[in-house]
Amino acid sequence: MSTQAANSAGAGDTDAEPGSSAPLIREGERDPAWPERVEIFDTTLRDGVQFEGISVSPDDKLKVARQLDALGIHWIEGGWPGSNPKDEEFFTRAAAELQLQHATLVAFGSTRRPRGRVDDDQTLAALVAAGTSTVCIVGKSWDYHVTEALRQPLSEGVAMVGDSVEFLKGEGLRVFFDAEHFFDGYKRNPEFALQVLEAAAVNGADCLVLCDTNGGSLPHEVETIVREVVVHFDGIQVGMHTQNDTGCAVANAVAGVVAGATHVQGTVNGYGERTGNCDNTVLVPNLTLKMGIETVPRECLSRFTSVAHHVAELVNMPPQNQQPYVGASAFAHKAGLHTSAIARRPDSYEHVDPAAVGNSTRFLLGDLSGRASVELKAAELGIEIDKAAMADVVDELKRLEHAGYHFEVADASLEMLLRRAAGQTFEFFNVESFKVLVERGREAEFDTEATLRIVVGGDRRVTVGEGDGPVNALDNAFRQAVRDDYPELDAVRLTDYKVRVLDADRGTEAVTRVLIDSTDGETTWTTIGVSENIIESSWLALRDSVIYALMRHRLDDSPSQ
Repeated sequence: MSTQAANSAGAGDTDAEPGSSAPLIREGERDPAWPERVEIFDTTLRDGVQFEGISVSPDDKLKVARQLDALGIHWIEGGWPGSNPKDEEFFTRAAAELQLQHATLVAFGSTRRPRGRVDDDQTLAALVAAGTSTVCIVGKSWDYHVTEALRQPLSEGVAMVGDSVEFLKGEGLRVFFDAEHFFDGYKRNPEFALQVLEAAAVNGADCLVLCDTNGGSLPHEVETIVREVVVHFDGIQVGMHTQNDTGCAVANAVAGVVAGATHVQGTVNGYGERTGNCDNTVLVPNLTLKMGIETVPRECLSRFTSVAHHVAELVNMPPQNQQPYVGASAFAHKAGLHTSAIARRPDSYEHVDPAAVGNSTRFLLGDLSGRASVELKAAELGIEIDKAAMADVVDELKRLEHAGYHFEVADASLEMLLRRAAGQTFEFFNVESFKVLVERGREAEFDTEATLRIVVGGDRRVTVGEGDGPVNALDNAFRQAVRDDYPELDAVRLTDYKVRVLDADRGTEAVTRVLIDSTDGETTWTTIGVSENIIESSWLALRDSVIYALMRHRLDDSPSQ
């Protein structure tokens, strides 16, 4: 447990809650009734890629698998061999290319077909051919699905599970059994749900995984049912697979662990069908940092933030800033009361040490910011601002926020504002004027041209740039003007461009806010522009992006840095 967590846990503790004789469990201390260790099973590459908007190639899946291995995950479910060409290629290449240090690769499939034979079942054959030491098969444990979806007697539903597990065990494989819709099935017909688990258990299943497939269960229900199952199958490992349809996927998984489950299936960033799965980047810190339960190696916890962001990039999904533990906003503080307190005692407004999961404290500046917030942000950036200038900065920030600026999402523009307040100047160029012409031709095609008048190093230049739109044309005209003077800008490119209308009731006269994300291949930064003219908003954000890149280059080259 981190020093910060220990301080937070110990402050004001008593031996028992008022009116109770039960001792309190301090943060990071395991209740003896809880499991000592929980295995983490990640299904990002199978269940996670069913999330709307995600599509991955075999190359992407191999890269994600390596990231998951870096987290110390125990099991990585790679996909469903035989169901599609991409998963077939992945398992073939994984056998030759993946060198996993922590994890074991798992192939996923289903039980045999109704009334079918295990020795000629294509799905079971594909699982054996996948070449993994471990497989996970799903079977129905809700009587409603057996009788209505499969149109089979309940006895056949039980036989499908037992036969399939027996066959795979006979092939020398470790077998996890996913009991689909288990919680719905147990509530409706507990006798049948337990019969399905018994069929898997007596035929050698290594883990009985209880699935909340519809995601409709709540923690109090889950804890009760899992405890009953754990008692019924004493000595056989019980696992959890929870969906997030009620927003309780992580809470349900924790409830299952409290009841005795020692295996939990989830995904990075909570990706998954519909509203997603149990988020392993939240679950693992909860179990380890909060409950003292062993999960992944402690040294791997500090990689969680970087891996969460890296996987988001690999699957081409935007980062979830509000995500607990690993989100950019997880330890971000805007209110002056918070930031002044954190300056004295970090644990006063942070429930764990951010460094424990590879994240960090951030101080946000806006119209709620006080002097302490600005001072902390400047100190974070290594900028010294005198008292008089500090007061001006606070006033300027509040004025700009009122005008529509939003500096907590524009880190680069904020840093330049603070550096200017500290007396630093950025006289790289001076734009005298620009003109943008958008012309629609007879064939309904559009041509965009920007003319830029700029002074660089005392030399006045006029350049013309063409582009796909006003921003692209301005960027091209600017780069023509400064390319010889600032060759380092060749590495800088725009990665995202966002426009938001701030007062929509004014129609086309509305103020627009433009955010531009840029990168030089090593660092990514965001700049902002606000104006009633969308082209001016865009130029202000683009200009700040270029100035920030040039400033960074010079700071990096400075001997004092």
